[in-house]
Amino acid sequence: MKQILDGSCLWRLLSVLCLWCGRQWRSSRVVQWFLHPAGWVPGASENSVFFRLWSLVRGGLCRLYKALHLDRLFSGSVFLHTWFWCALPVVLAPVLCKFSPSILVLGLALVGYASLLLALVRDKNRTLAWAPTNRYILLYAAVYLAGTLFSVNLKTSLLPGVLSVAFILFAVALYNAITTRRQLDTLLALVVTVGALVSFYGILQYLFGWGYQSAAWVDSDMFSSIRFRVPATMGNPNMMGQYLLLVIPVGGAKLLSAKDWPRRLYYLACCGVMCVCMILTFSRGAWLGLLFAGAVFAVLWHPQLILLAPFALVGLYFVLPETVISRFTSIGNLTDNSTSYRVYIWMGTLAMLKDYWLCGIGPGDGAFNMVYPAYSYNGIVAPHAHNLFLQIVCDAGIAALGVFLLLLFVYFRMLCSAMSREKDPASRLLQIAFTAGVCGFLVQAMTDYSFYNYRVMFLFWAVLALGAASARRTSLPEGRLFV
Repeated sequence: MKQILDGSCLWRLLSVLCLWCGRQWRSSRVVQWFLHPAGWVPGASENSVFFRLWSLVRGGLCRLYKALHLDRLFSGSVFLHTWFWCALPVVLAPVLCKFSPSILVLGLALVGYASLLLALVRDKNRTLAWAPTNRYILLYAAVYLAGTLFSVNLKTSLLPGVLSVAFILFAVALYNAITTRRQLDTLLALVVTVGALVSFYGILQYLFGWGYQSAAWVDSDMFSSIRFRVPATMGNPNMMGQYLLLVIPVGGAKLLSAKDWPRRLYYLACCGVMCVCMILTFSRGAWLGLLFAGAVFAVLWHPQLILLAPFALVGLYFVLPETVISRFTSIGNLTDNSTSYRVYIWMGTLAMLKDYWLCGIGPGDGAFNMVYPAYSYNGIVAPHAHNLFLQIVCDAGIAALGVFLLLLFVYFRMLCSAMSREKDPASRLLQIAFTAGVCGFLVQAMTDYSFYNYRVMFLFWAVLALGAASARRTSLPEGRLFV
């Protein structure tokens, strides 16, 4: 294929054009400003309110730890292995699907918090690792907590609000728990493996008809051929699609950076299983997000690959089943009950936010159902806004959305800046994967409230932490798993 393309005059002409455009793009002042941020040094956070509060709290805890002579009690303790306790909820979150899974993930996360706190109190020389995104994560958690406390229904908002804040802040804990390159690579391998296992279970669900199916998941008049949509362990096919959007690009990066055939075949199988499961979710938003994530991955990896996009789309038309094609081409069709349902919810939510845009109404179904029915169109009943960005304003007001968008901007800028100077191919592929995965996730988030499933929310913030860790992967020591 490479020889055929190299011999094509049209291909060579397009390649030259793309290379010229790339040089012009990279030399522009805006791009140079974006890729080379000023003031991004560890000392930049030392004057912040969060750093000062943390210093006071840590100083008091260190004195208490010394006064109680706890150094002997925790000498050689398994709880000092912070990476293990912070990696555990990330790995297990997708498979905990019974007996209040969100609370189980919270319990595991709290153990990770405690382990990191113990390590920081025990070792005065260990400091919190700095990342450009951390201050915005802390600020977003603070704004979200304030939105919870000022909810129109504090009783129903308190638990989802506190749960969300705990999961948001876990990104900082996970980032600090990863201190070696081996820890990061092992955790990513486990994440991909669990994603493949969950996807395999989803495929078995489809083959044998296991699990719950809701009539609201598909318009039976338009898609009579779709009998089953795979929810796997996420309880909902759309949530399953959003989870896979975060994991599939990481699997692709591990596949492309594998150095031997056994690993290549292993990650190829993992990616194949996850992609098949993604198709079987029949989630159009997730499909669209995956296509967008793939385009971002290709452009950042080798920009010339975007020239093959039209041929790839044509090839998919001949490969994919008719059911999948008809489902995908129905995107935007307002005669579909699912699409019209979302449009009416967005209209009602926007009408509601005209009165509640400043502070929101508070997180949780209880607060939303207390206010939204007065603004709903056509009597549409909904537990949330079916749009992540609208729901953030509903939960904590316009300030929360502003901080969230600023956080995303800093996150993408951090990864793009790391890519521009990265020399290690494996590290660069991971940075590309975390950029593409979050991009695809945000595309899907425009059609659904991605954080309605708290485990998906938890994994999103964990992915932000892993993306930040990949930006400094080259500077990490090889090290050991348990240090």
